[in-house]
Formats: sequence, C-alpha cells, structure tokens
Amino acid sequence: MKRIYGTLILVFVLLMAGCTGSIGESGEEEFPRNTIEIIAPATVGGGWDAAAHAIRQVMMDEKLVDQNVEVVNKPGGSGEVGWQYLTNQDAHHIALNSSLMVTNHLLGQSKLEYRDFTPLAILTTEWIAVAVPLDSPFQNVKELLEKLKEDPSSVKIAVAPGLANNDHLSFLQAAKNYGVDIVKLNFVVYDSGGDVVTSLLDGQVDVATSSASEFMDEHQANKLKVIAVSSDERLEGLADVATWKEQGVDMVFPHWRGVVGPPDMTEEEIAYWNKVIQEMIETEAWKKLLKKNNWESFYKDSNEAKKFLEEQGKFYRGIIDESDLVE
Repeated sequence: MKRIYGTLILVFVLLMAGCTGSIGESGEEEFPRNTIEIIAPATVGGGWDAAAHAIRQVMMDEKLVDQNVEVVNKPGGSGEVGWQYLTNQDAHHIALNSSLMVTNHLLGQSKLEYRDFTPLAILTTEWIAVAVPLDSPFQNVKELLEKLKEDPSSVKIAVAPGLANNDHLSFLQAAKNYGVDIVKLNFVVYDSGGDVVTSLLDGQVDVATSSASEFMDEHQANKLKVIAVSSDERLEGLADVATWKEQGVDMVFPHWRGVVGPPDMTEEEIAYWNKVIQEMIETEAWKKLLKKNNWESFYKDSNEAKKFLEEQGKFYRGIIDESDLVE
C-alpha cells in the first residue's frame, strides 16, 4: 500500500511539473515557468510598440517559447514609466529600449540608467531622415545648414518623443560637424513620429527629423520632401535622397532598438533569452518583418549589447555636453 501511495505522489508531482514547467537537476522548476511579457514603454503605434508585437508574433508563430507571450504598453516619460515597471518584475518580463534609456539619465530626467537593467540584445536599426515641406526654401542639406550657421534659432525643427533621442542627436551631430552653433538650435518636441509628420504638413515647423519610415509614404506621394538620410548608403524607397555623407557631412547614425531584462537576472535566464533571441533573428518570419517595417538587422547578443550600451553612453554624453542640454 505504501508503495502504491508513493507512486501516486510521484505521478502527481510529474503532472504538476508538466503543467507549470520542467524540473531541473536541482529539483527546482526550470525557467521560464509563466507567461512572458514584452513591455512596450510607449503608446500603441510607433517604433517600440511595433517592435514588441513583431517579437511576440515570431516567438509565437515559430514556437520558440512554450509559454504564452503578451505585449503590455506602459507609456510615459520617454520610456521611463515602462522601464520603472520592469525594475519590479522577474525575468519573464523584458522591455524594448533605445537611446532614451541612456540619455534620460544623462539629461538628469531619470535616476534609472542602462546599468540598472540586464542587456539582452540589440535587435534592429532604422535610419533617420530629415524632411521639409515641398515649398521649403531648403531643397538640400547644404541650404539648410548654411541658414542654421547664419541664424541657428530661426528654423523650427520638429522631433519626438523627447530631446536626446536618436532623431534629435543625429541632427545635432550633423549640424555640429558642419560648424553650426548647436546650443541655439530651435527644436519643437511632439509626442510621436506621426505628430512630427503632421506638424510639417500643417506648416507648424520648417524642418522635421524622424525615422525614415515615418516620411516615406508622404515623400513618395510628393506631399513633403526628404532631403537627407543618416545611413551609409541610399535607402530602398528613398533612392532619390542623398545621404548626409554624399552631401559633404561626415556622419552615419543608426536609430537602434534593443531588449533589456530586469536587474539581477541569473546566468540561466540570460542564457535562455540569448538562445531564444538568436533563434528568432534567424527565422524567415523575422527577416520578412524587418523588410516590412523598413528595419535593418543590428543584432548583438547580451555581452555585445552591454559593451555597445557603454560605448553609446560615452558618445551621447559628448554630444549632450556640447549642446548644453543639461543646465
């Protein structure tokens, strides 16, 4: 009777393990055990949200994870609300990040910095474009930069969702390289890339800087004109637009996005996410999503991502210091 009772207990334990997760050599459940949550630290729509849903779609469709995957939007504070939420979660939760995770801290707008999280990957880059209205007096980069040299504050430049993101910093870098007094540039901040496009079409601003994909449809429809892209070569869909380098400004500037986890992740958890993300970026489904969204692969694993963030922190600090963004 005791043997039968013991067997029943063992069967029950194994059944429960099958329901919640596998049992490791230590006798503890292996990671992951629960629903996986991808945090988009912004409203629905836009780059972070699109990237979060793209990751979820490939993970689920390609069966890269056994658990359910959900996207949760936590907008506010140029990513701050979502990242603050992540600090109180476990490794079943990951969040999209970008340059704002670095620059919010450098600007004194957040106590959080990239070192407060576990870098898991850098995934994609978009390239950044500068656009003007069709009737703009600036039909190329040289005309715009010459005006800014003459009177830096005379031109209204739209950017979103906050200062010191990649769109903003790329423009500062290009202007600095041309000899413009970047401290006096006149930026107007909007909530989203869509608002930036609308502000340009409505004549609220003279120039706008955002991801190239934000301007592509309107450029192709001859509603506005893109006059520069931050890539090292011309972009598909904007083949008539010269790069900054082609126009005499020595600059290539990626608009990258990555993934971080909460602080204090275990080696097992980091290894799990490295494996899943590596498998994800090699799928044809992921490559199709990159093409559909006009993204380029910019993959770096957890170790490479940590080094990359350190390098970006030093680079961004240099631009921010020179632009006098911190009072």
